[in-house]
Amino acid sequence: MFGKKKQSAAWIRRTHLLRADEYECSACGSRYKRPSVQCPNCGRIMRGSKHDPSWVDEAEILDIWEE
Repeated sequence: MFGKKKQSAAWIRRTHLLRADEYECSACGSRYKRPSVQCPNCGRIMRGSKHDPSWVDEAEILDIWEE
Protein backbone atom coordinates (compact mmCIF):
# COMPACT_ATOMS: atom_id res chain seq x y z
CA MET A 1 0.00 0.00 0.00
CA PHE A 2 2.99 2.30 0.38
CA GLY A 3 3.74 4.43 -2.63
CA LYS A 4 0.18 4.36 -3.93
CA LYS A 5 -1.54 7.70 -4.07
CA LYS A 6 -5.23 7.84 -3.18
CA GLN A 7 -7.30 9.17 -6.02
CA SER A 8 -9.04 12.46 -5.40
CA ALA A 9 -12.67 13.40 -5.97
CA ALA A 10 -14.86 16.49 -5.57
CA TRP A 11 -18.01 17.39 -3.70
CA ILE A 12 -21.01 18.09 -5.91
CA ARG A 13 -23.21 20.63 -4.14
CA ARG A 14 -26.88 19.90 -4.84
CA THR A 15 -28.94 23.01 -4.07
CA HIS A 16 -32.65 22.47 -3.48
CA LEU A 17 -35.56 24.90 -3.42
CA LEU A 18 -37.48 23.72 -0.36
CA ARG A 19 -34.87 21.77 1.61
CA ALA A 20 -31.26 21.98 2.73
CA ASP A 21 -28.32 21.58 0.36
CA GLU A 22 -26.70 18.17 -0.04
CA TYR A 23 -23.11 17.32 -0.90
CA GLU A 24 -22.51 14.28 -3.11
CA CYS A 25 -19.16 12.51 -3.55
CA SER A 26 -18.25 12.44 -7.25
CA ALA A 27 -16.53 9.06 -6.81
CA CYS A 28 -19.05 6.93 -4.90
CA GLY A 29 -22.27 9.00 -4.99
CA SER A 30 -22.81 9.11 -1.23
CA ARG A 31 -24.68 12.19 -0.01
CA TYR A 32 -24.10 14.17 3.17
CA LYS A 33 -25.39 17.35 4.83
CA ARG A 34 -21.91 18.89 5.10
CA PRO A 35 -18.73 18.59 3.06
CA SER A 36 -15.55 17.30 4.65
CA VAL A 37 -11.90 16.93 3.64
CA GLN A 38 -12.36 13.21 2.97
CA CYS A 39 -15.43 11.19 1.93
CA PRO A 40 -16.59 9.09 4.93
CA ASN A 41 -17.76 6.29 2.61
CA CYS A 42 -14.94 5.75 0.08
CA GLY A 43 -12.12 7.65 1.82
CA ARG A 44 -11.12 9.75 -1.19
CA ILE A 45 -9.55 13.16 -0.59
CA MET A 46 -11.76 15.98 -1.85
CA ARG A 47 -10.20 18.46 -4.25
CA GLY A 48 -12.39 21.35 -5.35
CA SER A 49 -16.14 21.32 -5.74
CA LYS A 50 -18.87 21.43 -8.36
CA HIS A 51 -22.34 22.95 -8.24
CA ASP A 52 -25.58 21.39 -9.45
CA PRO A 53 -28.53 23.82 -9.24
CA SER A 54 -31.25 21.20 -8.67
CA TRP A 55 -33.58 23.91 -7.38
CA VAL A 56 -34.13 25.15 -10.95
CA ASP A 57 -35.80 21.86 -11.91
CA GLU A 58 -37.85 21.91 -8.71
CA ALA A 59 -39.03 25.46 -9.42
CA GLU A 60 -40.03 24.46 -12.94
CA ILE A 61 -42.18 21.62 -11.59
CA LEU A 62 -43.92 24.00 -9.18
CA ASP A 63 -44.51 26.45 -12.03
CA ILE A 64 -46.22 23.73 -14.10
CA TRP A 65 -48.53 22.85 -11.19
CA GLU A 66 -49.73 26.47 -10.95
CA GLU A 67 -50.90 26.59 -14.57
